Amino acid sequence: MNVCHIPRLRAGGVGGQFWSVYVPCKANYKEWSDDVLQTLEQIDLSRRMISHYDDTFAYAITANDIRKALSEGKIASLLGIEGGHQIDGSLYALRAMYDLGVRYMTLSHNCNTAWIDSATTTPEHNGLTEFGETVVREMNRLGMLIDLSHVSAKAMADVLSVTQAPVIFSHSSAFSVCDHARNVPDHLLRQVATNKGIVMVNFASKFICCAETSFNCTSVDVADHVDQIVRVAGIDHVGLGGDYDGVPFLPSDMQDVSTYPVLFAELMSRGYSDEDLIKLSNANIIRVLEDVERVAARIQMSGVLPDETKQPHFEKENPPAAVDAEF
Repeated sequence: MNVCHIPRLRAGGVGGQFWSVYVPCKANYKEWSDDVLQTLEQIDLSRRMISHYDDTFAYAITANDIRKALSEGKIASLLGIEGGHQIDGSLYALRAMYDLGVRYMTLSHNCNTAWIDSATTTPEHNGLTEFGETVVREMNRLGMLIDLSHVSAKAMADVLSVTQAPVIFSHSSAFSVCDHARNVPDHLLRQVATNKGIVMVNFASKFICCAETSFNCTSVDVADHVDQIVRVAGIDHVGLGGDYDGVPFLPSDMQDVSTYPVLFAELMSRGYSDEDLIKLSNANIIRVLEDVERVAARIQMSGVLPDETKQPHFEKENPPAAVDAEF
């Protein structure tokens, strides 16, 4: 859709973004895939793009890196894996991707993994499995943000009962405003507040207006979701996760990243203060990342070592044929 490029980012006043290191998931997680390889390629490409346009973007892996980028007038650029399938059940791969700069992982995408249920397919695990709990604990130890967008409501609750660190919903909205499974119910919004996490409002028409197109969906509707999250969880637990270039239909007056000021004008008309809008735009997510870093430091200082638990074994289906090397 090409709704996100440098001139539009600048026009929209964007100060930071997560680069989605995304590989499509397979409906059957038992089917062989090269998701880890594709993810490594996506990480490499993203980092090279950030480096190439270093007059605009600043590679960031910590909360302080974000602050530094903002002070320099650059767009802080963090990497996020959008789907737990991309580690292929390996904590070793998870750690390697953290070392390569990945700072959040969405625990599922539109398919179940072997250890957690997705919001948009038939559940298989009743939420989070025992190995899934191990993934959550290892992410806490590393200091990687746990992203609950895309997981089932039961899985959301399960993760919130296990994690020691705040969670994020990188691109989800309020279920009570639009009852789509990708959105967050009020009882879980209250748990996010207790957890000190954040729900970052998605702008996709189907999650904002429960509509498959942009017809009759506007920034007013997006602001309604912000209002609801603030009403239930509080102003410290809301952010923006527009999902630009990730969805086919957006509000009619928010078609690309240059239109953030349209939403801010709507929120100002509803009485949001400058301090509120700073929290919404960057202060809340920076605080969450800093809290996650603090939890990781405490866990590591206590002597907890990298977890070497293996995902319960199952046979992969349709593996590629083996080829003997010839010289």
